[in-house]
Amino acid sequence: MSFRTKLREHTLEEIRDLLTSLGEPSYRGDQIYQWLTRKVALSFMEMTDIPKSLRLKLEDHFDLSLPSVVDLQSDDEGTTKFAVRLEDGEIIESVLIPERDHYTLCVSTQVGCAFGCKFCLTGKSGFKRDLSVGEILAQVVIAKRFLKLKGESLPLRNIVFMGMGEPLANYKNLVKVLKILEDKRGFNFSRKRLTVSTVGLVRELRALAKEFPTALALSLHAPNDELRRQLMPIAKKYSLSELIEIIKTFPRVKKGRITIEYLLIKDVNDSLREAEELYRLLRGLPVKINLIPFNPHPDIPFERPSEEIIYNFQRYLLSKGMLTTLRKSKGVKISAGCGQLRRRLEGELLTPNPIYFEATLRAEAFS
Repeated sequence: MSFRTKLREHTLEEIRDLLTSLGEPSYRGDQIYQWLTRKVALSFMEMTDIPKSLRLKLEDHFDLSLPSVVDLQSDDEGTTKFAVRLEDGEIIESVLIPERDHYTLCVSTQVGCAFGCKFCLTGKSGFKRDLSVGEILAQVVIAKRFLKLKGESLPLRNIVFMGMGEPLANYKNLVKVLKILEDKRGFNFSRKRLTVSTVGLVRELRALAKEFPTALALSLHAPNDELRRQLMPIAKKYSLSELIEIIKTFPRVKKGRITIEYLLIKDVNDSLREAEELYRLLRGLPVKINLIPFNPHPDIPFERPSEEIIYNFQRYLLSKGMLTTLRKSKGVKISAGCGQLRRRLEGELLTPNPIYFEATLRAEAFS
């Protein structure tokens, strides 16, 4: 079979150039781009404003295929986890989370993770490779298509890069994805609705600040360098003082606040002493502290603090005037909570949700 260009890897400008190289007018690229993004088309046959003869021609040159969803699980609250098989057989996970008036999608940027944070299941499965632009965007297309086929009226409004992997370690592809997602001619996500979570790669953060400043979530998880080094190996390379400088200088999208993610782990970092240290570290900075109670897993040797400890920690920070929220754990029953996503093997897949397969059959009718 002849090689076909994977069209989902490209920006609008690149798609225009590909069309003109085939002797077609550039506006055909605009039409295709909108079908791929806004209308989440799966095939050229869905693109009804393009002549059928051209659609057949395009099929010979371009590949619109998506990775296969090989498992789907939903909990009682509507949180849905997708297990997606890539071309090389690797399986990644993404999570669709219902909010009051919209959905948030947590996407992965790597197969596994190389950073080995002690509290995170993803790192225990090891690191395989970066995801391509198309593989990252495919997670968005799959989620939007899923909502569309279900007849869901609430929009997918937020994309958070908090799934498998360290987004900034896949910097080049991440930035291209962010630009495609923001493009008003396509997906049209607001920049403040695109959140990049990072363990704190200082060089890449400085580059992102210049190239594509967006909503930022910094995984801190400890109020001092010694404890942070015990939990996060990256802390041996970058100190908290360096991260504080990033917080001070990183451009804020529409004067928003940088989110400080702080995982509360029983008897590790959850005492009022650590709360006081955290306050002293962050006071006066344009931040919002998001407390995340640890989601237990048999493979991780930590426990969740009691509700009393969690609320005492939050109350202390609030009493000091720090904007502090408590993340509600969603998807824990289906291992879709924070830190629970991981590389999976085909034999580990559970019985898929039959609703998805009904939707898949309807989607295949277009092809």
